[in-house]
Amino acid sequence: MISYSEALQQLLAAAEPLAAQDVPVEQAEGRVLAAAVTSTQSLPPFDNSAMDGFALHAGGQVIAAGSTFDVQGWQAAGDVAVEGGQGAWEIMTGASMPSGLDSVVPVEQVEVVETQHGRPLRIRLREDLKPGQHVRLRGQDVEAGELVLAAGVTLDINAMTLLHAIGTVRVQVQAQPKAAVIATGKELVSDVAQSLESGQIRDSNRPYLVRRLQAAGADVVWQGMVGDDVAAFDAVLDTALAAGAKVLISTGAVSQGRYDFIPDALRARGAQIIFHKVAIRPGKPLLFARLPDGALYFGLPGNPISAAVGQRFFVEPVLRRMLGLPEEPVLQLPLQADVRKPPGLRMHARARVELDAHGQLSVRVLAGQESFRLKTMLSANAWVVLEGEGGFAAAGSRVRIQGWGHRDPVQLALQETP
Repeated sequence: MISYSEALQQLLAAAEPLAAQDVPVEQAEGRVLAAAVTSTQSLPPFDNSAMDGFALHAGGQVIAAGSTFDVQGWQAAGDVAVEGGQGAWEIMTGASMPSGLDSVVPVEQVEVVETQHGRPLRIRLREDLKPGQHVRLRGQDVEAGELVLAAGVTLDINAMTLLHAIGTVRVQVQAQPKAAVIATGKELVSDVAQSLESGQIRDSNRPYLVRRLQAAGADVVWQGMVGDDVAAFDAVLDTALAAGAKVLISTGAVSQGRYDFIPDALRARGAQIIFHKVAIRPGKPLLFARLPDGALYFGLPGNPISAAVGQRFFVEPVLRRMLGLPEEPVLQLPLQADVRKPPGLRMHARARVELDAHGQLSVRVLAGQESFRLKTMLSANAWVVLEGEGGFAAAGSRVRIQGWGHRDPVQLALQETP
């Protein structure tokens, strides 16, 4: 049995960043940028009005209330740029500012003195006009040539909106690690409509792991179930590899029971077992191997929280490295109460980061930490990691906090009133 830090070193040594891919921007959401994006245009692309009103030339001077102007023309959003002349132009929000005009007075601050066929011909200002007011200048948000997104950024909805706004057609992104999930055990039932017979349980690990892998940046190319049978396991493993999987995750059959066949089945295929058993709780029997073709294999225990810990703290660091991302940042927060831990083991606990009435953050380790309990996950918004040889962490001591996934920020909850 090795320590977590030793296991992590071996995990990262077995993984390398994947090559970059050039993809259309429409296919890039959720992907990790492999190269920085520089804007080829200004945003806004032209000076435009921030209000419905009238465009005027202030020339850096305040125009006093009571001033009157002839209306020279009308400008709506989408109209081509025009020469402004000396008077006022009726203008709509988003419309290009007529050249020579530099300020906008809102329509509600104007008295229309004269009209023709419903169009204003002459106006009087109800309030002073400040020079430059209510005008969005060309490049005020983004300048042409400006670096807007750095390499390593995940393209979320906000980044995608900016890319569309500046007219980005294609981007360089990291290739997605191709993954497969195999649930083992003759007791598993995948059809949610099927009634359970004696000794059967539902396959909840596989859908959880598939979604967590996708959230972590992987492309799940195959998933399935297999009973406690070596020949059937070999067949589904061949299918997953043929689908292109380079990261394979299974649940169950890695401990020391009669039906825990995976270690021997992998050796029979020529796999190199890099480690088997890590000094952690839960999930100690975890296995990591390299298959003959170089694919990486994670054998996670079958209990749901053991599988979740294996995914979060073993699979995700490898995915993060393959995506070319730096080491994951962590948070340190004080414990709300004393916590007992298994001596000599690194403990991963479901926890709740909370904000009290004074604006102070702390973390509460939740009750029900047994590895079969799923309901605790509903209240959890983070993981607490307790390290060290001792069997006790005192209230107030600062502990390591990590989000539910490596790309998930730690969420906050209001502290419950006693």
